[in-house]
Amino acid sequence: MTDTATSHPALSFAERLRAGEVFVGGWFSSPEAHFAEAVASSPLSPIVLDMQHGLHDVASIVACVTAIAAAGKPALVRVSVGDFVLAARSLDVGAVGVIAPMIDTAEQARAFAEQVKYPPRGRRSWGAGRAMSVLGGVEPPTYLRQANDRTLALAMIETREAVEAVEEILAVDGIDGVFVGPNDLCIALTDGDRADTRDPILNAALDRIAAAAKAAGKIAGIFGGPAERAAAFRAKGFSFVTVGWDQMYVAAGIAAMLDEMGAGAGVAPAKTGY
Repeated sequence: MTDTATSHPALSFAERLRAGEVFVGGWFSSPEAHFAEAVASSPLSPIVLDMQHGLHDVASIVACVTAIAAAGKPALVRVSVGDFVLAARSLDVGAVGVIAPMIDTAEQARAFAEQVKYPPRGRRSWGAGRAMSVLGGVEPPTYLRQANDRTLALAMIETREAVEAVEEILAVDGIDGVFVGPNDLCIALTDGDRADTRDPILNAALDRIAAAAKAAGKIAGIFGGPAERAAAFRAKGFSFVTVGWDQMYVAAGIAAMLDEMGAGAGVAPAKTGY
């Protein structure tokens, strides 16, 4: 019987996070599997596939999860608001975590956890054949026995209501942690005035979220965006931080190459726009 801890590196991701390791992940909105594999071949880990605001559909999630797994990395999927059926389906095809946006209450968190955890924690339906194949030929009894601990349900904290309820959300059985959307949280805290992840108005909320996750023994993740912000969020105690996104990786790579060529090669100074 194949042991999940050794069959594929992605299956140790949740355990390593819980043990205190810090991960800097990638963010991927494009439906192109070969591009996903290229990003996964970088030092970034895990790779988050964005269905909420990205261009993914079910077919591209299947293809990209497979490509990321082939590169030896874990894939997570941010589903659309309230799409908990697709959350379970993402796990069925080999993702090892799901991020659910706009979770404001413990009740919403329970509804999410119920769909992505097997009994007795939830009511996820059995159909993980693709996941077992993609993740190294895991045997069905092993996958079933370990899936609740090896796959992550992360509730996004993006509103005033969610910050006020963060302790209750984290207390829900089956919720493995929280994941902050700092742009939406800034919009909420400024009553729609601005989306600025550098805004000091975020500080108290972020400190509360990180402290609540630590106290609960659960995971605190956040969308980091530009490298400077990702580093600042790591310093605040978030152990799972994404940096950049696919378009930004391309722009930064082009800018670096043009800068290396230099003005003497007849190349205008590079501007990334970020």
